[in-house]
Amino acid sequence: MTKRGRFLIVLLVLAVAGMFLYPTFEWYFITPKSLIDLASGSKEQIRLYALSEAGRVFEQLSTLRESGEPVPEKYGFLIKAAEKNYKLEKMDIPKMWTVDALFKGFSSQKEFFTAIETHYRDMLLAIKDRNKDIMQLGLDLSGGMRVVLEADIESLEKRLGHSASTEDKEDAITRAMEILTNRIDKFGVSEPSIRRQGEDQISIEIPGAEDPERVRTFLMGKGSLVFHIVDQDMSQAVAAYMQENPNAQITADGKIRNADIVAAGYRVVGFYTKDSYGVDEWQRWVVIEDEVGLDGGHIQQATVSSHPITGKPVVNFQLDREGGEIFFKLTSENVDKTLAVVMDDKVKTMANISEAIRDSVQVTGFERTEANDLALILRTAALPVDLVISTQQAIGAALGEDSIAAGLKAIQIGFLLVIAFMLVWYKGAGFVADIALLLNLVIMVAILSAFNLTLTLTSIAGLILTVGMAVDANVIIFERIKEEYALGK
Repeated sequence: MTKRGRFLIVLLVLAVAGMFLYPTFEWYFITPKSLIDLASGSKEQIRLYALSEAGRVFEQLSTLRESGEPVPEKYGFLIKAAEKNYKLEKMDIPKMWTVDALFKGFSSQKEFFTAIETHYRDMLLAIKDRNKDIMQLGLDLSGGMRVVLEADIESLEKRLGHSASTEDKEDAITRAMEILTNRIDKFGVSEPSIRRQGEDQISIEIPGAEDPERVRTFLMGKGSLVFHIVDQDMSQAVAAYMQENPNAQITADGKIRNADIVAAGYRVVGFYTKDSYGVDEWQRWVVIEDEVGLDGGHIQQATVSSHPITGKPVVNFQLDREGGEIFFKLTSENVDKTLAVVMDDKVKTMANISEAIRDSVQVTGFERTEANDLALILRTAALPVDLVISTQQAIGAALGEDSIAAGLKAIQIGFLLVIAFMLVWYKGAGFVADIALLLNLVIMVAILSAFNLTLTLTSIAGLILTVGMAVDANVIIFERIKEEYALGK
């Protein structure tokens, strides 16, 4: 291969490494720490921030509207949205964008407020998604909590009614990991790490967790998913009453205060769907029977498939033997009625009962995303196997900041000393070795970033050691060359 070909390969490798490194560089060195903290929080926190910022910006621009001042540069993102609306309405686009002209680019104040909120929402959610493409910091650097949970196989065999096979254990632990991931995401921590450890253990690392007891309670909670029969007539009556009396209150036991619409044996609960932030948003009130039709603990498996004729999504779930008998009786007695899936006192979805069902259930009428969400809900009702906390450790974040600073300093000093030694002792050959050392370090960090791997204190020590020893082969080769030169070769 020619020198030019080799040089092009080196440039290509550097370009790829740079592409992998940029998200990590941008996250840790360009993105403001305040935005990282906001984006690392829960989706509820992101929504509150976006709404508060939208309110602040809207109020500020409203006060500037009559002054005729131009739109502040930091709010230039609104000009693009207004310009698009001007074009749709076939209006002349202003030569100078004043605050008043900006307001006229939106059909209503609500649309203007939504445009501001959308900007801050998309910005923080984009930063949150960007965290998936960077090199992570381990608990010893970022601080937080590490918990190791061990599966209680006896509890699994008790639920199954027979000895647990390898497949049963594998499926139970996999589902338990999915449930824990879902719970921890709702818990509101920043990018937790959940991975399998050994045959029957789950390791959970939660950066930044400052309340160990709360985390412990959250992880060991059993969850709550149940099936109830819906009373449609009563639900419509409640909807009509609430529309006429918007200040009416729902009591803790699911009744309407100072109204006798809800009969004994029934209660009012909210029906929720996901909003643009991925947060549960209330839609309407639904009246369900107090008596639980089926407990979600009887669900053994839930999957999403496609209908063989229509091609529409179908949610399939399997019940255990006892759950099958209960569900058969429930559906037999309530044909043509509506069944509600209730999780943590929130109705997540509803389906019409068309016929009696035993242990294998198919639910249709959902889009693909909705079907996947429903399957997830059915799988995350309760842990399929009891988990016992094996170990629990809390690590302070202050140690991480000191460790990062000391590690970076050590890498810089070590790297500079090695470069200086090679240049002084081997001159031109040392310069070539220094370039190779730099490429070595860049490629290693790029691989950590590309595969979203975790950087720990031990990893930093390894990088420092690599910097100190990577030129070892070069030193041996150069010394042999000098020996040969000394012999006159």
